[in-house]
Formats: sequence, structure tokens, C-alpha cells
Amino acid sequence: MPMLKYCLSLLLISTLLFLGCKSTQPTSQNTTTETSSPKPKFAFDFAESEQLMPLLDQAKEERKLVFVDFYTDWCLPCRLMERDVFMDKDLGSFFNKNFISYKVDAEKGNGANLAQIFNVKAYPTLLFLNDKGQVLERKEGAAYHSELRAMAESAMSKR
Repeated sequence: MPMLKYCLSLLLISTLLFLGCKSTQPTSQNTTTETSSPKPKFAFDFAESEQLMPLLDQAKEERKLVFVDFYTDWCLPCRLMERDVFMDKDLGSFFNKNFISYKVDAEKGNGANLAQIFNVKAYPTLLFLNDKGQVLERKEGAAYHSELRAMAESAMSKR
């Protein structure tokens, strides 16, 4: 019986991670304000910008690609990636060397417009773009270390 519970729990967690959050509406309201909890310090150097174009220009100048993480505050797989993937120093070093990384809250500010432009329907949605904004790799749902690195390398080979 304990093995059955373990297997069911593992199946549920796997389903959440691989499917991502398909809803476009939050399941619950968060009553805390953004200033109540500081932003985490990621190993990935995520660029701060309201617009994508300056990042594409920067990517062209630095001969890099752009990695975009579309997320929402209420998305569990998004939070798991923040905790487990974006804090990884080795992966962060690889991404910082080869990509301009950009986190986009798909429900705030210009993020909603960008999500519509890139037809984002699930969270997280991960994109690898060239300096013209063309999608080289795309994934709906969470990607952990080895899968994200493989996607990055595939995008780099399509340059």
C-alpha cells in the first residue's frame, strides 16, 4: 500500500511538470504584495526590460541567442523551475555565456502582449530566439537541467 501511494504521488508530480499550467486564469488570488517578498537571486542573469526589441539588439551585438521564460505567479511548474533550475550555478554559467535570458510574466505589463505574439497557451513556455525574434526551439511545460541544456544546444546549432 505505501508503494501504491508513492507511485501515485510520483505520477501526479510528473504530470504537473510535463504538462505545465494550461489555464490562462489563476486558480487562487495571492493577497501578498510584490514588495513583501524580495525577488530571488537566480544563477541565470535575467535581463530587466519591458520590451523584447532591446534584448534582440543586445543579442545581435553580443552574438548570442535569447532565452525567454513565459511564466505566471500562480504556476507551480514555473515556481519549481525557479527553485530547481534557475538557481543552478553550472547551468546558469552556460546560459549567461551563450544567451540573453528574459523572464516574462505573461499576465502583467507588456508580457500579455508578448504572450499573444508568441501564442503562449501554457506555462511555463520556454523559447529560444535568434536576434530577429524567430523561434528556434519551443517547449510548453517545465524543462529540467538536461532537457533545458539540450534545447539550448539545439537552438545554438540552428543559429
